[in-house]
Amino acid sequence: MDPVLIGEILAGLMFFGVIGMLMLGFPVAFTLGGTSLVFALIGMQFGVFDPSNFGALAGRFIGYMTNEVLVAVPLFIFMGVMLERSRIAEQLLMSMGKLFGNMRGGLGISVIVVGALLAASTGVVGATVVTMGLISLPAMLRAGYKPTLATGVICASGTLGQIIPPSTVLIFMGDMIAGIHAQVQMAQGNFAPKPVSVGNLFAGAFLPGLLLVALYLGYVLFKAWTDPESCPATPVPPEERAGLWRELLTAFLPPLALIVAVLGSILGGIATPTEAASVGAVGATILAGLRWRLSWSVLRETVVSTATITSMIFVILFGASIFAIVFRQMGGDNLVHEFLSDLPGGAVGAMIVVMLIMFVLGFILDTFEIIFIVIPITAPILLTLGLDPIWLGVMVGVNLQTSFLTPPFGFALFYLRGVAPNSVSTAAIYRGALPFVLLQILAIALLFIFPGIVTWLPSVLY
Repeated sequence: MDPVLIGEILAGLMFFGVIGMLMLGFPVAFTLGGTSLVFALIGMQFGVFDPSNFGALAGRFIGYMTNEVLVAVPLFIFMGVMLERSRIAEQLLMSMGKLFGNMRGGLGISVIVVGALLAASTGVVGATVVTMGLISLPAMLRAGYKPTLATGVICASGTLGQIIPPSTVLIFMGDMIAGIHAQVQMAQGNFAPKPVSVGNLFAGAFLPGLLLVALYLGYVLFKAWTDPESCPATPVPPEERAGLWRELLTAFLPPLALIVAVLGSILGGIATPTEAASVGAVGATILAGLRWRLSWSVLRETVVSTATITSMIFVILFGASIFAIVFRQMGGDNLVHEFLSDLPGGAVGAMIVVMLIMFVLGFILDTFEIIFIVIPITAPILLTLGLDPIWLGVMVGVNLQTSFLTPPFGFALFYLRGVAPNSVSTAAIYRGALPFVLLQILAIALLFIFPGIVTWLPSVLY
């Protein structure tokens, strides 16, 4: 049998083997690395894999650890965890709830606004959903909100951390797409390609993030108009409203100023993402101290949580590196290239298929796992077909965010189920998420039809 065909068959089997092992519940990082090593041994027996290819792993691992862009990841995680542990988000939600309490749907509006602000500070979906669930769900249920609407608002708002900068997913995706884009351009004879960076991707994701927030707010207002019993007003006593504006400014302005300083410095080209992340981490610590929330236990919990999340992400990245080397050397990239190139519709058809594959994988894999596996395999082909790299990255981010929300396997639904009271059924959480899934699909369609929503701001700023 043709060795090339054997290699492609083994590469395909390895991909589905990894998915199967993950569905059985094995740890992601070790599944990626272990399964790849097994297929590498099989490939050696058939002469389609050279073990000397593993010599590139050491340099690749060192490159990850010394990559200045990726240093921003633990710093942004620290910033988000510190804001969460210091209960700044809780105070912000309570103040916003009082501001909009006298109008129907006001508490839901508050949750969406605070969710967007948390997304711009944490960048981690799980932490945002859990935080919002613990703080806002009991308050919404006490106010008489229907469980379906309350849980839907919380899940959707929590997943905004996937797409609103400074999303940690966008940091990794931006770094990966930048490298792939440069390689593709050089292979096509363009030795001075327009640079792609994490800052570009942040700028591209900014307007789509605001679009999603606007769609969520529009849906809550629509429910308040058509079904007022689902989101009743929660009148605030006059004595509590007396000092409301001072309370709101105290709760709202400091974290907003921190977010503006971090994102504004990145989008304005004043600071790199890593430099801005360090400002954010220090600023979040100062805010916690000014609110008398900074203690040794809070600092210790923040550092441990940051180290745990960061270690998990990078161990997965290392396992994905082994997978990528074995997959490519056995001809898997050629297999994917032929498959996507032969699809009807050209680049558009290939993009739709890749989006569907990622959407389905989002039911069983975490976002980092998907981008570490799928982006290195599919992005070179999609960029070769002429797709804009920034548009591609944002579309992938919104698509995976939609997958996070979609019943019955959306991760955001599981996060909320873990902190929701027993009085809220799992079926109610699923039903509540469905309208927001439809809004996500609408957003994807709008970004597909009007790519300028993504590409306009980067073209202006860079």
